[in-house]
Amino acid sequence: MGELAALAAAEPVAAEADERAAVTPSPSTSAEKQKFAKTRFVANASLAAGATYQWIVKPYREGKFKKGAKGRTFALIKAGLAGAFAYNRLKAAADNAKGDPLLAKAVAPLTAGIESLKGLGSKLRKGQAGDADISSFDDVINSVKEAGKSAGAEVTNKVPSASQLGG
Repeated sequence: MGELAALAAAEPVAAEADERAAVTPSPSTSAEKQKFAKTRFVANASLAAGATYQWIVKPYREGKFKKGAKGRTFALIKAGLAGAFAYNRLKAAADNAKGDPLLAKAVAPLTAGIESLKGLGSKLRKGQAGDADISSFDDVINSVKEAGKSAGAEVTNKVPSASQLGG
């Protein structure tokens, strides 16, 4: 009888512990972390590539950054935001790549190129960017795409929304 009373008293405590265990998130396994690292790399690199093409490379090729061009100021502001956004997403993609050994090897040589883009956002916004600056953005994006493809993580352009650009 005494054992039955002890079990009855312990039941609510055990049930509460079970509920807490069910609510508490469990850590991801290293295999899951690697899988998510590749997925996150693709998402971040795709957004950087889309922003670069949509608001930097394409308008530059169309001549929207030239003095006297209609809508130049707005194009430069968008390019500046896109440049800062792309730099941020490329840095995140490089960090994500560290979670996957094959991707880490492919992306590691590109970190210097990504770092070189750091000040280009403000340079674009001020209208001080030239051919070399635009092509450096394009080159880094293409290198990241190629590195991803070689590691089995294909990167395609995904244009971010205006709210994503503004942060």
